[in-house]
Amino acid sequence: MRIAPVVTLSPEQRTVLESRARSRSLPVRVVERARIVLLAAAGLQDKEIAARMATTPKKVSRWRKRFLALGVAGLEKDAPRRGRKPTIDARLRQRVVTMTTRQPPTNATHWSTRTMATAVGISEASVRRIWRAHGLKPHRVETTLVRSERESGLGATPAWATGCEHIHLHSPWL
Repeated sequence: MRIAPVVTLSPEQRTVLESRARSRSLPVRVVERARIVLLAAAGLQDKEIAARMATTPKKVSRWRKRFLALGVAGLEKDAPRRGRKPTIDARLRQRVVTMTTRQPPTNATHWSTRTMATAVGISEASVRRIWRAHGLKPHRVETTLVRSERESGLGATPAWATGCEHIHLHSPWL
């Protein structure tokens, strides 16, 4: 039989845990954790505590170890979790941003979520989330994209536009 580590409490820790265990205004999980540690300090094993509190021995063991490692503060919050894996990889996100800022759509003045989603092959909501994360608002842009010579069909790019990505529509020389 495996023996759980011994929990010893200082008088300050005991008073804090007892007040939390009696509390009616704290979240239930904090009260439950305090009761687990108090029963562990009384010398009970994980299986006995789990049977008394109608929980699993794994949960009792987790909070016993957390208290021994971090003290009373370790009982207040859950450990941070990894979260959900991103379904859209960074390369595809970068492609959406690049297309939005550098490539104008065909037969339109700016990208919409629908046209971008169709062009890239993801959902409209995903395009919207990517644009929001990068602060992009293609429908509110006051600039137009400079097309290359081949795309525009106008011949050479003017000397003053060479190296520019955007031409401001409200500039005084236009």
